[in-house]
Order: sequence, then structure tokens, then C-alpha cells
Amino acid sequence: MLSVLIAKLLATALVVIGVSVAVGKVGPRVGGILAGTPIILGPGYFFMLQERSVEFLQAAALSTLHALIATLVFAICFVVSAGRFGVYTSLALATGIWIPTALLFSLLPGGVWGGLLVYGLVLFAAEAIRRALKLGQTVVVARSGWFDLLFRGLLAGILVSVATTVAAKSGPLLSGMLVGFPVGLFTIGWTLYERYGAEVARATVSMAQKGMLSLVAFALALALTVGTVPPMATFAISLLASIMVSMGIFVISQWRYRALQTGEGK
Repeated sequence: MLSVLIAKLLATALVVIGVSVAVGKVGPRVGGILAGTPIILGPGYFFMLQERSVEFLQAAALSTLHALIATLVFAICFVVSAGRFGVYTSLALATGIWIPTALLFSLLPGGVWGGLLVYGLVLFAAEAIRRALKLGQTVVVARSGWFDLLFRGLLAGILVSVATTVAAKSGPLLSGMLVGFPVGLFTIGWTLYERYGAEVARATVSMAQKGMLSLVAFALALALTVGTVPPMATFAISLLASIMVSMGIFVISQWRYRALQTGEGK
């Protein structure tokens, strides 16, 4: 089992680090799309699709969707607390809230559609809080250092390897939750707070909330297609759904930015 854990850890870490490096190399347009891809959910479900039953995968995908709702709560908590406390306290509070809320949301009725409805409501609340706090667009373009990349890759690898090997024996709930843990928001909030201060970290995490819709698309597509098409086709469809949503979000954000710039130039 140890060799399997290490193999999954390394494979996931390489994917996370590779995509993170590519985001900074290929330019803002393609980089913005790559940044929204499921770099943790993808490897996690790639392994599970080959190892687990249809029933397990359907339940795990629903658990991941519920965990993503809890991630919105994580973001809200960090954005609010980082304005008053230090980075470690803020991350501890956000993580401390994510765990019970992920478990609480796992009790939601209505399956994936019920989860999707609740996600939309929580996202609306998160956006309202962002506007109330008057958090604008970030003006700092931060490049991740090698320590950041290695830390993010290692943390993601540990979560995926444990979720798909050890936790999977406890059932789909724990596996789905673990691969849905907000590794990206955690590391981004931490590094940006340390380098540029609380306001940049808060604004960046708050702006990432809409980008999470691509992860929701991945989990939703997987839950709806698993068992109806071959496993790798399920993976491809889920990945494509995530990329399409990420592209849509990016194009809309670019259009709004250009419209704002044009309006200011008049």
C-alpha cells in the first residue's frame, strides 16, 4: 500500500506543480483557463474511476460537491477574519469551519441538484459579503516561488493519495470530502498574506469564489455520467465541462474588464 500511496502522491504533485508553472508561462488568457482546471479533483477521480464502483463514485462526487459548498464558507471566513487577525489564525478559523460545514452539508437532501441549489445560494451570499466589504480587484500579480509550488503539490498529493487509498476504505463520504479540501485557497491565502498583506490576500480569495464553478461543473458532470459511459469517458467529459465553464468565466471577466477600461477612457 505504501508504494501505491507514494506513486499517487508524486503523480498528483507533478500535475499540480506542472499546471501551476504553466499558468505563469503561457500568458494571461490561457493561464486564466488553466488556473480554473480541477488540478486536485482531476487526479483524485482519475484514480478512483479505475478502482471504485459506480455507487461509490456517485456518492463521492456528491460528497465533493458538498465539500465545495463548505469551501465557499472557508473563503468567507478567511476574507472576514483576515481583516482582523493574522494569517495563521485566519487559516485556522477557516479550516476549523470547513470541517464541520462539509459534514453538515453532506446531510443535505435532494442529491446533486439540491447541492447545486445550495451552492448557488451560498455563492450569492459570498458575493454579497465581498461587495459589502468593498473588496476590489487585486492589483498585484504574484508569481509562486518554488517553495510555494512544492508545498502546494505536496499537500495536494497527500490529500489525493490518502483519499483514494486509505480513506476510500471508510467509504465515499470521506474520500469525496478530502479531494474537495481547498488546497488552492489555503496556499494562495497564506502566501499572498505573507508577501503582500491582508488586503491583497482577502481580495484574491474572494475573487476566486466564482472560479470554483469550474470545479462544481467537474463534480456535477462526473455524478451524472458515471456508470453510463466508460470510466475514462466520464473523466474526459467531466474535465471538458470544467474547462468550458472556466473558459466562460474567463471570457466574461475579460469582457467586463475591457468594458470598464473603455468606459474610463471616455
